Amino acid sequence: MPKKKPNLILFGVDSLRADHMSCYGYPRQTTPHIDNLAWEGVLFERNYCPHVPTTSAYASMLTGMDCFSTQVVALRHQGGLTPDVQTLPEILKAAGYATSCVGFSGNPSSRGFDTYLDYTAWGKWEERPLTKAHNLNEVTVPELERLASGKQPFFLFLRHMDPHSPYLPPAPFDRMFYSGNECDPSNRSMDPVMAFKPFCDYFASWMPPGITDTDYVVAQYDGELAYMDACIQRLLTRVEELGLAEDTLIVLNGDHGETLMEHECYFDHHGTYEPTLSVPLILWWPGRLPEGRRVPGITLHQDLVPTLLELLGVKTKIRFDGRSQMPLVRGDRASNHSDFYTTECTWMRKHGWRTPEWKLIEALEPDFHFKPQTELYNLVRDPGELVNLAEKEPEIVALLRGRMEAWIAKRERETGKPNPMFTNLHWHGMKDRGPFHTSQEAYDTLHIGSPGTAQRLQARDGKGQGAEKKGKGKGKKAGK
Repeated sequence: MPKKKPNLILFGVDSLRADHMSCYGYPRQTTPHIDNLAWEGVLFERNYCPHVPTTSAYASMLTGMDCFSTQVVALRHQGGLTPDVQTLPEILKAAGYATSCVGFSGNPSSRGFDTYLDYTAWGKWEERPLTKAHNLNEVTVPELERLASGKQPFFLFLRHMDPHSPYLPPAPFDRMFYSGNECDPSNRSMDPVMAFKPFCDYFASWMPPGITDTDYVVAQYDGELAYMDACIQRLLTRVEELGLAEDTLIVLNGDHGETLMEHECYFDHHGTYEPTLSVPLILWWPGRLPEGRRVPGITLHQDLVPTLLELLGVKTKIRFDGRSQMPLVRGDRASNHSDFYTTECTWMRKHGWRTPEWKLIEALEPDFHFKPQTELYNLVRDPGELVNLAEKEPEIVALLRGRMEAWIAKRERETGKPNPMFTNLHWHGMKDRGPFHTSQEAYDTLHIGSPGTAQRLQARDGKGQGAEKKGKGKGKKAGK
């Protein structure tokens, strides 16, 4: 009788920036349990999300394809993935796997799972604390036990939402990294944040009334990481208790990062600056993967599926856009990519080209931050991307733009499909509006939250916008 294929558990973490994890060098001890996975497994030091945000990121992470193949670049993507693209659950199901998804039903990029389960992951100030990861565990542990008792190998995909706003972790994590007064009247660092009209009502719905200190909000983000990390350990413990560790590949990957106060993007994940592009990737499989290996080469989301299939021993005839990362782990190849194409359709429509030294960002329509159409940064001398060199280095701009345009033309020829960045003109989800013509139009149009929510919160009457609540523990079969 042939041996049962290995299992796969994939932690997909929303809005997780690598540089706020202790295993990636962050000075705060935010992820001690995930650090253990890294010490006992493989950590990729320069892993990137080329297609921001969630929908496009997972489209690549779960197919092994780039945006030309998936045709997905926008958060509010209309329709499903293109039918000629197969997802990881579809591939594994054909190989005999049972597949379950927690926390990602209804998204175009989550196509193909047998079972979908959801949990409560949203809320507002009055509903604090938000126990997102605990809610996920309550759904996941029984499902893990069910899958473990079956005869099939399984693929369990978990979408963690803790680093995604609202940042409202429970005690003691809410004060783990902050001892100050978040409402200190002499601290005015929150002034520009609350003056940013597109986001200010949303922030007022979950931040402390009267908040003045941005450091407090950053500490809440870090507290969410530490809280999620502790809850992830509960799942890892259950894996051990069920005797699954030797036969289960465990993976942790971020869909995209998060900007905190950088570039005026304020506690969100838009733009293609480094805090949003740089995401963690950790592989753990005792006895099957080397311990403590740190891989310095550049890898992308589309490299994940071919890597996982190689490790699981699942054969396919699919020609992926990504490449397996295992040659990097073995030391047979230095990097999977030298430079790469970036896209973003969250609250702005931009694309660009990133090399180890340079980053070009070009706006395809005016953005609500009133930023210049072209941005150029030297990532070696200016890793914070603070000095736009586009006007001083026109030759570099032309060189990178030429590489980007050549890549776009090449991929359009190879796929027979247009670049979706040029065809997704309603990326913002507003019917018949089309591209913005001015930054002022974008600023006046795009908005998160509601004035009513902010007004009620400030009045402290306990009412507010209803949180988005999924049916915790309610499973459904694909297609229903």
